[in-house]
Amino acid sequence: MIPDRRVHFVSLGCPKNRVDAEHMLAILGVKGWQVVDEPNRAEAIVVNTCAFIDESKEESVDAILEMAEYKDVGRCKALVVSGCLAQRYADQLAEEIPEVDYFLGTAEYAKISEVLERAGDMPRRIVSDPDFVATSAVPRVNSMPRHTAYLKIAEGCSNKCAFCIIPTLRGVQNSRAIDDLVTEAKRLAQTGVRELILVAQDLTAYGVDIPGRPQLHELVEQLSLIDGLSWIRLMYAYPRNIKEPLLELMRDHPKVLPYLDMPIQHINGAMLKRMKRGTHPDKIRSILHRLKDEVPSLTMRTSFIVGYPGETDEEFEDLYNFVKDMEFQRVGVFRYSQEEGTPSATMPDQVSEKIKAQRQAKIMELQADIHRRHNEQLVGQTIQVLVDGVSEETDLLLQGRSMSQAPEIDGITYINDGWANPGDLVELKIEEVHNYDLVGGIERIIRPAMMAPSQSGLEILG
Repeated sequence: MIPDRRVHFVSLGCPKNRVDAEHMLAILGVKGWQVVDEPNRAEAIVVNTCAFIDESKEESVDAILEMAEYKDVGRCKALVVSGCLAQRYADQLAEEIPEVDYFLGTAEYAKISEVLERAGDMPRRIVSDPDFVATSAVPRVNSMPRHTAYLKIAEGCSNKCAFCIIPTLRGVQNSRAIDDLVTEAKRLAQTGVRELILVAQDLTAYGVDIPGRPQLHELVEQLSLIDGLSWIRLMYAYPRNIKEPLLELMRDHPKVLPYLDMPIQHINGAMLKRMKRGTHPDKIRSILHRLKDEVPSLTMRTSFIVGYPGETDEEFEDLYNFVKDMEFQRVGVFRYSQEEGTPSATMPDQVSEKIKAQRQAKIMELQADIHRRHNEQLVGQTIQVLVDGVSEETDLLLQGRSMSQAPEIDGITYINDGWANPGDLVELKIEEVHNYDLVGGIERIIRPAMMAPSQSGLEILG
């Protein structure tokens, strides 16, 4: 057992990974561990890793090596690596980075307390089949600003995309029951959470794997009844048909934001077939036009992969013209990453990194112009903004996010006139726009924050 209980956390990757880290934080908190911001003060350090693409793997390894130094220059007596990199490469990492004491796979993070409590008695590598999904019974700390939180509604993915390693790292679709999700969401709302962001590897597959086959719109409807919540946002929806009740909720319900994140990846038919996306260009276009027609105020976020094996100039131009014609409000573009263990890794005609970068830059330049035009339409309009607090750029401004801005990926709304507290929902008149950000002044506070911000920032739920 480690006598002094101070722990430092580094969590990398997507919001789903963040939720796993939040569970670990709470599990340790229950056992009396204190979270510290400075790694040199910590007796234990946990690095929760990502291994989705090469860049994320490199970032994870760099973080591990950086934290490993504190075994020499700090107090660290136990270095734990958890998450997707540990799930995928525990054996290799154990040989190459001997400073790491323990590796916890994606299905084992709930054992973090046991590992640190029984330091020296536990196996170094604790990795099993990825079949675990946390429930509301597993303690959790919200690491986001108090008024915003993620709700992971399912784990794993049963799609067979040729480029994706997620099913290997996270297992097949594993949905949570509606009652259990409502229980967790109520706890979050009681602590002041105003914006609830639903995440999963495949949001639109929610419920297909559990008794009764509950549907996403049924879950969203139940969540919308929770007192205190103001915004419900949907992220990571696979491009498949969306039931009419969900469209009606996004269009008509004041709490369900007209915002949808749906990674499309490509639009050329041959490319979609090689990617094993299980869909067709006509079907994708049909879904998108239906969304635009039935939810006119919808903010649509999507992402694409460029440089996939065999992608020709003509196939890329199909994608470029598609982005140009559809004028999505939000777009992310990723260069294809050749991931071992996926069907696409051994495909012929791998595209050079130079061409990948050129294609990525070309679409992002196009999208910057489209994004700015969308923003310019807001000048003079009054919109709802959720206040996050003092700007990270200057303490002379506040910052927040509009309904069309998800945290960390969609830009910021800067507030240059008026005052509000973090968590306040305000009406703000847009005076100025940039490529991705908005600027305006507060006209009135719609709903004040539920409660004052937590002093520690860590409140154990469950």
